[in-house]
Amino acid sequence: MSSWTKIAGHPVSPGQVSLVGVPWDEGSSFLQGPVRAPGHIRAALFSPSSNSSTESGLELADEARLRDVGDLEVPAGAAAVAAIEAGIGALLDAGASVLALGGDHAITYPILRAHAGRRERVSILHFDAHPDLYDEFAGNRFSHASPFARIMEAGLATRLVQVGIRTMNAHQREQARRFDVEVIEMRSFSPDLTLRFDGPVYVTIDLDALDPAFAPGVSHHEPGGLSTREVIGVLQRLRGRVIGADVVELNPERDPTEVTAMVAAKLVKELLARILADGS
Repeated sequence: MSSWTKIAGHPVSPGQVSLVGVPWDEGSSFLQGPVRAPGHIRAALFSPSSNSSTESGLELADEARLRDVGDLEVPAGAAAVAAIEAGIGALLDAGASVLALGGDHAITYPILRAHAGRRERVSILHFDAHPDLYDEFAGNRFSHASPFARIMEAGLATRLVQVGIRTMNAHQREQARRFDVEVIEMRSFSPDLTLRFDGPVYVTIDLDALDPAFAPGVSHHEPGGLSTREVIGVLQRLRGRVIGADVVELNPERDPTEVTAMVAAKLVKELLARILADGS
């Protein structure tokens, strides 16, 4: 896929899809490392070990609507949330759709804030081992364990569907009831799951939704998860218009053979194909 790298840095224009890194992991509660993930996902995405073809047959290297715009500059501390929102907002204001490379899952809240007021309100399809619905975690309301509490209390989404959950405690079950979250736990997951959405859909994939056998390079190993094929299958059967996405929580420190980066790159390719198809 090396020819794709030539488009990096080109101006953004209406109707395009921007691939953007969001290197921030200060919301991580256990291990740091996802701040370095965007570069590793890009290296896998552009690796000559694969090619630019998606499963639908779309050749991403030949796709004029696709732009890799590099990484956002994210300051340390409390200013990070506003900076991410502003950076994503600028791309949306230029008329682009956005696929973000995290970073930890805390980035999804400012990304959805950027969409609010610029796009129709979205439904969210969320793949994760964890529901990330804590009102706060270790005193941090902007932890990677809390983005969906912030999103739902702010009314940034009309519907939240979570797939792959296998760590719900009593507090998060109560939060799910409070926000009317549709939770598809792994214990009841069906490989032929087909989800239908009215209106635009934002897809967010925490790589620990996958079983550690498929994605070991994450901070929180949670056995009993999805296979790579199962995630792709849900995406391909999804009924709805995908307008944006993020892939988060790759930790390169725990991915020495880059197998998880390759999984992330595969999911990015299939998400890009879906966003481009739904936007045409």
